[in-house]
Amino acid sequence: MTQSRTIPNALTIAGSDPSGGAGIQADLKTFSALGVYGTSVITALTAQNTRGVSGVHPIPSGFIDTQLATLLDDVTIDAVKIGMVASRDVAETIRASLERCRPRWIVLDPVMVAKSGDVLVDDAGIAAVRDLLVPLADVVTPNLPEAAVLLDRLTPHSRTAMEALAAPLRDLGAGATLLKGGHLPGRECPDLLITAGDAIWLEGSRVDTANLHGTGCTLSSAIAARLAHGDALPDAVTTAKAWLEAALTASSRLDVGQGQGPVHHFHAWW
Repeated sequence: MTQSRTIPNALTIAGSDPSGGAGIQADLKTFSALGVYGTSVITALTAQNTRGVSGVHPIPSGFIDTQLATLLDDVTIDAVKIGMVASRDVAETIRASLERCRPRWIVLDPVMVAKSGDVLVDDAGIAAVRDLLVPLADVVTPNLPEAAVLLDRLTPHSRTAMEALAAPLRDLGAGATLLKGGHLPGRECPDLLITAGDAIWLEGSRVDTANLHGTGCTLSSAIAARLAHGDALPDAVTTAKAWLEAALTASSRLDVGQGQGPVHHFHAWW
């Protein structure tokens, strides 16, 4: 008799981070911490540490396609998290693969703007993410600068301005959008969950820490993990947000690098 599978499988499609705080490494740590078996397809190799990125080596789209085809031919994937996609070829490859073997949930973290404010993706890459991957996603998780880039607008600096983006973000075609308010001034850190019929504020407190490396990667993969477990979308987002806040609070227990350190993915275990 075949034993039923009780631990869900998740897939991260993203670049690597040798320092372990962001990208593929952060996603796999998050999956493991939240009780999900993690798989990965690497889109780029990077040379980076807690102080910055010194080099990027993109993986050819043909080999990304081979990675995806080989994995999806064998492993049942319950949720996918997509990270930074820097070219149209890669976006087309990812979309075609996921359309052939559609998982229940797709979470897109549109990594396009560095914390310094620098735009990381050229106009063609931005258009590819917006036109090809956003409509494919069940939930997209932009921060305020990334939402501004997607919509070709100014970055919002208030809750009212965030709410004004709800309709144009819906028009991009994703099932839902989690508009992250971490760039707003003040002690609060509110996010706005925009669905087809509603916009819900999710409150949060700003954690006083410099260890912010990989927070976007970690939150999106936490949402994917909770969705893989069967949570409804609002519950998955709420649980992931609370878990990340705890990981930020515990980040001072780590001593990683001389720059912006990572969150503590295993704060509940170590």
